[in-house]
Amino acid sequence: MPAAFPSAPGLRRLSARAARHLKRLAQGSLLLAAAGLPMAAQAKAPAAPWPVKVVIVTTFENGADTGDKPGELQLWAEREHLTQKISFPGGVHPILTNADHSVIAIMTGMSLVNAGVSVMALGTDPRFDLRKSYWLVAGIAGVDPEVASVGSAAWARYVVNDVAQSIDMREAPEGWPYGVYANGAKAPNTLEGAGTDFGPMAPYPMVFPLNAGLAQWAWRTSRDTPLMNAPEMEAFSKGWSAYTGARQKPQVIMGDSFASNLYWHGTYLNQYARDWVKMFAGKGGRFAMSNMEDSAIASAMTRLDHMHRADFQRLMVLRTASNYTLPAKSESTLHSVTSAYPLDGLPAYDAAWRVGSRVLHELTGKWSIYGKQSPSAQP
Repeated sequence: MPAAFPSAPGLRRLSARAARHLKRLAQGSLLLAAAGLPMAAQAKAPAAPWPVKVVIVTTFENGADTGDKPGELQLWAEREHLTQKISFPGGVHPILTNADHSVIAIMTGMSLVNAGVSVMALGTDPRFDLRKSYWLVAGIAGVDPEVASVGSAAWARYVVNDVAQSIDMREAPEGWPYGVYANGAKAPNTLEGAGTDFGPMAPYPMVFPLNAGLAQWAWRTSRDTPLMNAPEMEAFSKGWSAYTGARQKPQVIMGDSFASNLYWHGTYLNQYARDWVKMFAGKGGRFAMSNMEDSAIASAMTRLDHMHRADFQRLMVLRTASNYTLPAKSESTLHSVTSAYPLDGLPAYDAAWRVGSRVLHELTGKWSIYGKQSPSAQP
């Protein structure tokens, strides 16, 4: 039996509700119009994501993006004409891009905590198609003076993480060289008892082997790059003349990245870093550059690769030397770690752009080739 026709009071109640509903719809239409949006904007498919060729990954800036004392981002912004800014709610700084949106640059923020989540935020941002993108980490670092001098640049084959157990050296067993050791091990510089899985998806991810062929190609492409070698840099490095690398002019080398949330410094901890990288990376690993971000970036890239959002095999890590990781022979460790970088770090900022841009331009200039197939070289 059909429902009873509404009474007059019922009609009035329905009419009142309908009027309120129509009023809300009208108000919403006015808001959309004021925002310059078409009435059906929310129902339409979003614009196609930008197919990015190269992502420049920096970690901090000293001030503005252009026109003042540079940090890691500024020289890229100025010299690569990254003049457009895009809001980046998942990061700590707007994304910069060139006019055709083929190259973008991010600033992750310093430390492992900031770096990893910033890369994940970019990798899952639907505005960008990063499946074929090359990711170029271009940051400054402390350098082992046995390996290279201030102002030098190193392409990494391995990124090594710092998850560890630690005992204060004042309480450590006699004969220990330092108080840091692998989880599960019984002493420093051994993996006995620590297990066998230390890769990117291990319970404690410790080592991220990068695409060695791509790293070798990047080094070959950029190894003859002229680098700053100012008198102030030579004067600064004289204090480390006992070390082979510090006696050399700034150069582009192959050398691995050790990332730690601890801003460590000193002779004993430098030996720990050397041993640690060799222990986890194997015979092919050599500690060169100390930083606070790379393992988190590599971990995020591993997950994005699994999600088919990025290609881990297209991750490159370039670190440039702003300071040494241990004191000069006549200097206290505290004085060394609290001293200013030579020329306020400019040699390292400049080297990151000079060396990194050689690779950037080679990739983008031959995109018809490198968009389909990653370059590679043998040692």
